[in-house]
Amino acid sequence: MFEKVLIANRGEIAVRVIRTCKRLGIRTVAVFSEIDSRSLHVREADEAVFLGDSRSEESYLNKQKIIDAALSHQCEGIHPGYGFLSENSEFAEMVSRSGLIFIGPPATVIATLGDKIAAKNLAEKAGLPFVPGHARPLTDLDEAMVIAEDLGYPVLLKPAAGGGGKGMRTVFSRDELAPALKASQEETRKAFGDDKIFIERFMTNPRHIEIQIMADQFGNVIHLGERECSIQRRYQKIIEESPSPAVDDTLRGEMGDLACALSREAGYTNAGTVEFILDHEGNFYFLEMNTRLQVEHPVTEMVTSLDLVELQLSVAAGERLPFDQDGVRFKGWALEARICAEDPALGFMPSTGMITRYAAPKGRHIRLDSGIEAGSLVSVYYDSMLAKMVAWGETREEARNSLIHALNRYHLEGVISNTNLANAILNHPAFIKGEMSTGFIEEYFDGGKMKAAPSLESLYFMVMAATLVYHNRKNLVRDSLQPMVARVGQAHEQKAWHHYMVKDEDNTFNIQLLEGPSSKNSWTIRVNDGQYEVITPDFEFYRRRLKLMINGERHYFYLQYRENFIWVAFCGITRTFEIYSPREWELAKYMPKVKREAPEDVLFSPMPGLVVEIEVEEGERVYRGQDLVIIESMKMESGVSSPCDGEVEEIRVQSGQAVETGDVLITFNI
Repeated sequence: MFEKVLIANRGEIAVRVIRTCKRLGIRTVAVFSEIDSRSLHVREADEAVFLGDSRSEESYLNKQKIIDAALSHQCEGIHPGYGFLSENSEFAEMVSRSGLIFIGPPATVIATLGDKIAAKNLAEKAGLPFVPGHARPLTDLDEAMVIAEDLGYPVLLKPAAGGGGKGMRTVFSRDELAPALKASQEETRKAFGDDKIFIERFMTNPRHIEIQIMADQFGNVIHLGERECSIQRRYQKIIEESPSPAVDDTLRGEMGDLACALSREAGYTNAGTVEFILDHEGNFYFLEMNTRLQVEHPVTEMVTSLDLVELQLSVAAGERLPFDQDGVRFKGWALEARICAEDPALGFMPSTGMITRYAAPKGRHIRLDSGIEAGSLVSVYYDSMLAKMVAWGETREEARNSLIHALNRYHLEGVISNTNLANAILNHPAFIKGEMSTGFIEEYFDGGKMKAAPSLESLYFMVMAATLVYHNRKNLVRDSLQPMVARVGQAHEQKAWHHYMVKDEDNTFNIQLLEGPSSKNSWTIRVNDGQYEVITPDFEFYRRRLKLMINGERHYFYLQYRENFIWVAFCGITRTFEIYSPREWELAKYMPKVKREAPEDVLFSPMPGLVVEIEVEEGERVYRGQDLVIIESMKMESGVSSPCDGEVEEIRVQSGQAVETGDVLITFNI
């Protein structure tokens, strides 16, 4: 086994690898960029090496700097994590030539399987079925037009290199092909240094199923079951689970055997993942093979009780796999939610800033892989993923409920995250039934919220949480202003119902509170036509989390005061509540309504990032919906479209300029 390794990555995966190394007694060396100098992974490692500027090209993508750091600190191997250089065959070859061990497959295998076109040819040789498409990279737009017409729209543009959904575009018509191809080439060039694109038929709403394999240097290859990864946005996964509700033992065996066959055909060693899509009839097709550890590997670890990083290290050190296929044991169910710094309400635009509050839930069978803490800075330079929340249970329903409770207790402030979206997905009726596809988000969600109305009982629970906080705060203020008086000999005060009217954007609730006879922590609460017995065991609102026992069941709420209102998040539902006394409610109807509209003669930046390209000039006529500025943030390029028809009056930014959310990009004459 190794004595010291360097982790050529950052964030939660660097922390996760470091912690396994610590358990095994392996010393670790972290690398970091300028903006990551105070990051968690730097402090967790035994040693740390500064690489350079915050840009990936000057730090985490600088191959020679990383190798020099490993050599100068007497490391024996380099673990690449995922992303960055993890699937870069040139880097793997450089590592090997320097006398170090690359903790992953050989460079030649990465080159073959990392090139999706070559991987398809190998998969066909190994007997895997695959989606119809073009077997060579596109040479130009004219060729793409001909092939797309032959395959039939919609088609999918996919980079030959890399992974994680970077550069992928779905094209539904001939008119969309040219801009989509240009965007796909630019994005994959910046992410992976390679702009080769190939084209295949787009399968409508399939499931995304992947098989985890592990192979040693002695020809032993095993699979560790499947993961369901169908819940995605922009071809990047949000919720993953193992096993899949759609895969039985027979299908699992068939897919697993083919995944191992491909691995043997390629001469694969170390951890890898063979990805398939599964149609509605149960037919599956080879998608690609990722030659690295996957983001979602914890769900496999939870159901197999294996540490995949430990297996990676032992295989790279030349050891045999400690068991064969018959030795793999599956138990229970695991689900994972990716926590990303992005705003689902704004089309998953990246969010940056400093983490101002952070608290992780603890509990049996709950796991959090995180690279952040209070004070961490989330920048525009790297991927948006912050952490992964994982839950295990004996059954899928047990695991699902555990993950819901964990997300309700997860406390992250300072940047906008997708935590509530992930929770809403877990609570959606279709997800509960296991009815999933890669089109799940588009079908059931709009602007990060469920298209279907939430259950009335969930809203009742949220109203109770908001009103209890409001009532408690109101009484604290009232009691602090009362003069101190002796109460000896006074008559016992009769407890009475406290009445409030509560309003959100769609509903009105009549709520009454009655404090318990012997405890300030117990209540009888009426909401409209329902009555509940509620206990508040830990009323510590400064943590902005509230635990309530409602009719004997525990529930967790996240609350914030926003101006004069209370915002509540619960099970993926978010609402802002206005709370009134009966007299205030009577007078509220006389208050004027204020409607604020955003100006249409100004183009604001919808996110922080770097201006990559300005596609118009001053004086040019533009039209609503036309992309005017391209902004790069967290390794993704996004077009910012015109809010109006008009003439460009002034361009306030230039290429290469950093912008923040809300900055003025362009003004118009309309």
